[in-house]
Amino acid sequence: MWEEMTSKEIVHKGIVVVAIYFPYDNLKINRVKQLESVRWSQSARAWLFNATPAEIQKYYQLFPTIKIEPLSKSIERKVETLPIEKIEALNQFELFLKSRRYAASTIKTYCDALRSFFRFYTARSISEITDQDVIRFNHDFVLKKNLSGSFQNQVVNAIKLFYATCENRQLNIELIHRPKREKLLPNVLSKEEVKAILMAHANNKHRIMLSLIYSCGLRSAELISLKPADIDSKRNLIIIRQAKGKKDRIVPLSPKILELLRAYFVAFKPQMFLFEGQTAGKPYDARSLQLVLKQALKKTGITKPVTLHWLRHSYATHLLESGTDLRYIQELLGHSSSKTTEIYTHVSMRSIQHITSPFDNL
Repeated sequence: MWEEMTSKEIVHKGIVVVAIYFPYDNLKINRVKQLESVRWSQSARAWLFNATPAEIQKYYQLFPTIKIEPLSKSIERKVETLPIEKIEALNQFELFLKSRRYAASTIKTYCDALRSFFRFYTARSISEITDQDVIRFNHDFVLKKNLSGSFQNQVVNAIKLFYATCENRQLNIELIHRPKREKLLPNVLSKEEVKAILMAHANNKHRIMLSLIYSCGLRSAELISLKPADIDSKRNLIIIRQAKGKKDRIVPLSPKILELLRAYFVAFKPQMFLFEGQTAGKPYDARSLQLVLKQALKKTGITKPVTLHWLRHSYATHLLESGTDLRYIQELLGHSSSKTTEIYTHVSMRSIQHITSPFDNL
């Protein structure tokens, strides 16, 4: 069953990692995920894990017959390596983030950002780096490479946190340049488009997953983390536990969705998680959930680049258009700040549709 699987060392974002290639297969994915540092890379189109002795040893325990093709000597000579001081500092920073229970995605983002900064100053000791070095990094690395404003912010946040916690030194953040926040409008679907997407699948499980995201304004990670006990059918509520920001919240459950869920329970009998993949007791795979949406879009003929988060945006906007108070929408979405929720007022048609264009009066 492992014939189509290959592994080799590659250079990814300036670091030597091991890339694992195979056609989509849930069994292989579940096995690969047992590697501690493994993550999916869209750009490399492969599963990547850190090429450390411990991880490679673990890999061969999982896949004893699949040899890792080593990096060619010509490429290896071009790979920029970090001094041991900076490698140890990165490990210390990662341990700190884990001990503070940061999300895995945040840990990876911060460590990658700090690694890029350290690589830029390979020859400079950590203790010698100053505020002016951060400013120079922004100018000579981030701006010259035309990297995104979000990456620039991530680097500044990572550097600030690293020096405050691991080096016990405060950088003067006022001197460090940050990009202006982009004011992007959320992408919203019409109710007709939402209905078409939700009704596209004949598979009840797929239909219910997409319907639950829209009807409750869930993030995709929140959906696949749901457990049967989180459904309070007597009060028509769903309890979202330890969502973004480590916060619990409750959202109302549509009676129509509740009926669908009852039929789903009888047919699929979930054990640990409300929606499970091919392996009982394991949550539904996030990439598989994205494919469910992609298949629905293909069936409906909708060509917009719709993502699962568009359903959450549409939920909030449609609530606002139906007259729901913005403060309640903030609570339902789990936003810490009302300013985050206020962005939906810019795409709501409730007020805009009553405005008459002067063209109509010509």
